[in-house]
Amino acid sequence: MTDQSVNKCQRRPEDRPAEILAAALDLFAEKGFSATRMEDVAKRAGISKGAVYLYFTDKTALLRAIVETTIARELQAVGARAESEPGPVSPIITAAATQIARRLTETRLPEILKLIIAESGAHPELAQLYFDTTISVALPLFEGLIRRGIESQEFRPADPAYTARSLAGGFLLAALWRGVFEPIGKPPLDIAGFAQHHITLILRGLAP
Repeated sequence: MTDQSVNKCQRRPEDRPAEILAAALDLFAEKGFSATRMEDVAKRAGISKGAVYLYFTDKTALLRAIVETTIARELQAVGARAESEPGPVSPIITAAATQIARRLTETRLPEILKLIIAESGAHPELAQLYFDTTISVALPLFEGLIRRGIESQEFRPADPAYTARSLAGGFLLAALWRGVFEPIGKPPLDIAGFAQHHITLILRGLAP
């Protein structure tokens, strides 16, 4: 029996979805969404094509699961914590934004964003998927916190929607820098340091 066969036998069933998603993201990043086939994912994951279909119906389902496990579920948890915390909102915004920055650093989220942007022309459903699972969660979260701060007079009057998008814009730049420019040799960005600087600027701009 080969080492590869032993490794397959030793795999736990509960680990298989994560292995499939890792293989899919590798291939999406290497070949693009259009050129990747389900059988390619199965081969990269070291399982049969039929086994992939036991967990995921198609490539879009794969990408949805990748987005959900990378950032969407985290955003939902951040939102739940934010809604349950009383008091000033500045620390809540800082904590939420810091957590998003951590996901940019510790996961392959920059690669996912790069993929969505690259493939959205040919596959607009991918842009819709990302918007539905991530953007439509993050923007209302920050809009609500900013509105809450304005109502309590912690913040000066400002458009909550524009302010939330201004906050999100910094993280989009960080993701693009990590996913697009660092791979071609540009200086690495300290995302944690950048995030703290960006949050500070936003909050000082909101101060009465």
